[in-house]
Amino acid sequence: MLRAVVGHGWRPRSSKPAPSAHASRPGAGFSFELTDEQKEFQATARKFAVEEVIPVAAQYDKTGEYPLPLIKRAWELGLMNSHIPESCGGLGLGTFESCLITEELAYGCTGVQTAIEGNSLGEMPVIIAGNEQQQKKYLGRMIEEPLMCAYCVTEPGAGSDVAGIKTKAEKKGDEYVINGQKMWITNGGKANWYFLLARTDPDPKAPTGKAFTGFIVEANSPGIQVGRKEMNMGQRCSDTRGIVFEDVRVPKENVLLGEGAGFKIAMGAFDKTRPPVAAGAVGLAKRALDEATKYALERKTFGKPIVEHQAVSFMLAEMAMKVELARMAYQRAAWEVDAGRRNTYYASIAKAFAGDIANQVATDAVQIFGGNGFNTEYPVEKLMRDAKIYQIYEGTAQIQRMIIAREHIGKYKA
Repeated sequence: MLRAVVGHGWRPRSSKPAPSAHASRPGAGFSFELTDEQKEFQATARKFAVEEVIPVAAQYDKTGEYPLPLIKRAWELGLMNSHIPESCGGLGLGTFESCLITEELAYGCTGVQTAIEGNSLGEMPVIIAGNEQQQKKYLGRMIEEPLMCAYCVTEPGAGSDVAGIKTKAEKKGDEYVINGQKMWITNGGKANWYFLLARTDPDPKAPTGKAFTGFIVEANSPGIQVGRKEMNMGQRCSDTRGIVFEDVRVPKENVLLGEGAGFKIAMGAFDKTRPPVAAGAVGLAKRALDEATKYALERKTFGKPIVEHQAVSFMLAEMAMKVELARMAYQRAAWEVDAGRRNTYYASIAKAFAGDIANQVATDAVQIFGGNGFNTEYPVEKLMRDAKIYQIYEGTAQIQRMIIAREHIGKYKA
């Protein structure tokens, strides 16, 4: 559906670099108004979330089953892989448009949204660092059929400390032989291919920026052992697994940029994927706010709806404030990317703040529901469980604060 929208000549303004982004509106300045095509993307994702995701989300949460029918439907509607370049057959949308879509998907179910967003993270290193042949081969196939990919960086002993990665890649002739173990890999058991970060410099004192290399690895390569599906606290239909690489051979043409460039590629991908993660957190928070508000209008105590008690109305006001501010944060971070500027500072602010407010708003929603909120028959207990991971994956809340502090203080030292 969205492919048809773009095919009719509609092009999101924010998908182009800064100099030409607003060429049609010189002097337009700052605006909160979405374009007609952006509203179309948003409406399509919202309709899918409300009509197709929400009715089955609780069941997927209970069973932990991978939501393949929803994944296929999202692919058909153009709600997956929206950032893949037009040169590879994709829509080539900007980060801003991708975030609008992500917020709506997360409103329906963040487990489904994370499965879809896992593709974005896995593809991003290839988008930002892949050569033409690599992009057409690995991104092109994602457009041809509903395939998944994964970002293989985290290890049992290396999460936030990426420099602690132990997986090694040794060059032998025209190939690299990879040995190591990855953990907590989203789409790990469903991926067609992986972006994998491995150490190619055996010297433990080698600079982080030169010690690691990024590879594209076919998921069916001999020597890959996919672990069990982990049953997590929340987002249970997302496929999370450990993966073991034992003498896995990867051709040298699957190296991204060159040997030693992997760490910069992996971190560069986060600048582009953290705004959508923040958007997902906002979608969850908005759903929690809506559910709590509807319940507060219906539930009565002491002869009147609880929404008329100041204690409850003030809670809803605080929740609404947080949702609005978090949305503005991710939109600024996304806008910076699409304007062609480095957005590390804004991306970390958006990710940290949105992750925190998702947890706060979901917790307040449970409180407003009272005893019912603690029960699985009502939607907010799932939202509370689902929210926690937003403070952990793609860089913990603490790591984001380290980045923000570094970027902020750096301005004064410059």
